[in-house]
Amino acid sequence: MTTQQLISEIKRKKSFLCIGLDVDLNKIPKYLLEKEDPIFAFNKAIIDATHHLCVAYKPNTAFYEAYGIKGWQALEKTINYLNKNHPEIYTIADAKRGDIGNTSSMYAKAFFEDLGFDSVTVAPYMGKDSVEPFLAFQDKHTILLALTSNKGAFDFQTKIVDGTELYKEVLKTSKTWENSRNLMYVVGATKAEYLAEIRNIIPDSFLLVPGVGAQGGNLQDVCKYGMTKNIGLLINSSRGIIYASQDENFAEAAAKKAEELQGQMKQILQF
Repeated sequence: MTTQQLISEIKRKKSFLCIGLDVDLNKIPKYLLEKEDPIFAFNKAIIDATHHLCVAYKPNTAFYEAYGIKGWQALEKTINYLNKNHPEIYTIADAKRGDIGNTSSMYAKAFFEDLGFDSVTVAPYMGKDSVEPFLAFQDKHTILLALTSNKGAFDFQTKIVDGTELYKEVLKTSKTWENSRNLMYVVGATKAEYLAEIRNIIPDSFLLVPGVGAQGGNLQDVCKYGMTKNIGLLINSSRGIIYASQDENFAEAAAKKAEELQGQMKQILQF
């Protein structure tokens, strides 16, 4: 999916909501555990109930890898279901990869070619040659970790290096990499006060913003400082939506939570 197609979907659905599919078998309704593939059964129900309210889904791959081959098969079934039934949905592999060139090329191939994701999250710590193999894929996006929502972000990301915070150096340097037009960036909603300065460096790039809801981030603040003329935001909510209920009505409860966020987004967009 191209950036322009994503923008068109945001305008059509009046939503820039991304739903995180972080499936923990200890948190899903107990009756699903009797299914042949409880992870996929859960995801399918969530997708069927919420796809009209969001523009993206973001499975965090750790929640699948933790269950071995069965977890990976559930991830494959989930992305295949999305690509076949909802090709208008933007898909994000939240894998946080990033390694030397040849290894990154294999990671990129796994997520972009084999699984068919539209984008993948990548850590920038190893620099240019660990990210450019992802950027080489046409009409795919690399979502670079810039300023994350966790407390540990202050350990390194905001440290002053040669008079500038490290995360700003990451943003500035990444713009010089080949095919940098394919970059998006992760900026946590709990760091909303930084967004104005971030937009000075990357005024038009899309930002994936986790942390709204369960982590305490504020949607209005994120939009005030981070929104562009082409929206430029994907707001992710995971636990606050998918675990709205552990009863048999879990999918309907998730849809209700998603609709609340989408309603706020509709007001903000005012198309």
